[in-house]
Amino acid sequence: MPAPQIMRSESGDFEWWHYDIPASSGATGLPALAEAAGISGVAGSALTAAETRPRCDAMGTGALVNLRGLGVEPAPGGDRLVSIRLHAQAGRVVSASRRRLSAFQTVQAAMQAGRINDPGDLMAIFARAISTELDPQVSALGDRLDDAETRLEGSNIYRLRRGITALRSDAIAYRRFVAPDRDALVELASLQVDWLDSGDRLHIREAADRFARMTEELEAVRERAALLHEQLTDLRAEQIDQRSLVIAVVAFVFLPLTFITGLLGMNVEGIPFAHSHWAFWGVTGFCILVGGVVLAWFTARRWLPEKDD
Repeated sequence: MPAPQIMRSESGDFEWWHYDIPASSGATGLPALAEAAGISGVAGSALTAAETRPRCDAMGTGALVNLRGLGVEPAPGGDRLVSIRLHAQAGRVVSASRRRLSAFQTVQAAMQAGRINDPGDLMAIFARAISTELDPQVSALGDRLDDAETRLEGSNIYRLRRGITALRSDAIAYRRFVAPDRDALVELASLQVDWLDSGDRLHIREAADRFARMTEELEAVRERAALLHEQLTDLRAEQIDQRSLVIAVVAFVFLPLTFITGLLGMNVEGIPFAHSHWAFWGVTGFCILVGGVVLAWFTARRWLPEKDD
């Protein structure tokens, strides 16, 4: 287990221990981390778990909090968000991450600037930083969907379908952790602990409200993307029907013409006007007349594809 990065408040009454856990490590360093940080084995196991989801659990006078946010580098395996695990108690917070959280730099700068003096300040700034960085990413999904709706036409249906599928996948991936982030922060703000004051609770509730709004927006994006995908599917089916109708009309026009030319083209005696010099042009004119009559009949029946206005 690597040595922790220890940061202290200006007053010296608060310490923040952060462990960067290698992504390939398992639970072999769990006893060492728990012993060094002075926390229980259950808390140490939660801090070093390979897979986590946002949560908040009270542990005596402390709390175990897992949150998900944007990472400095994309997380492997399709996860859009990386985790930060925190164990908070009076005077100290122990945190761990397998991949560095993008908001970590913001929180670290606040610690160095002397704006963090207790665990409540650290939790509130983490919640605000994570939600502030994630909000534009969620809004961008809605903007991409708006752009796709304005470009909805038959000429780019296949490209749009691929884009809508990717957008819907992103919305589902974000929704997987954004909603639990909201629930974890709501639970954190309701904890009855001495190191959370009214100002910290207010900032945490504000971040939870932002996560709730992002959750609703992701739900809307997912539903709108599903409706748009259905519209694209209907449009594609309509295109196929129109093309099939054109093929059927062409085949129907040439069906009597094929019969006439086939009948007159038999290599037998007795074909009428076989030796007349005007016979070829006469048959050609008759075929044109038949084709025109068939097309006129289709037009009168409104069977021909109509152009959109």
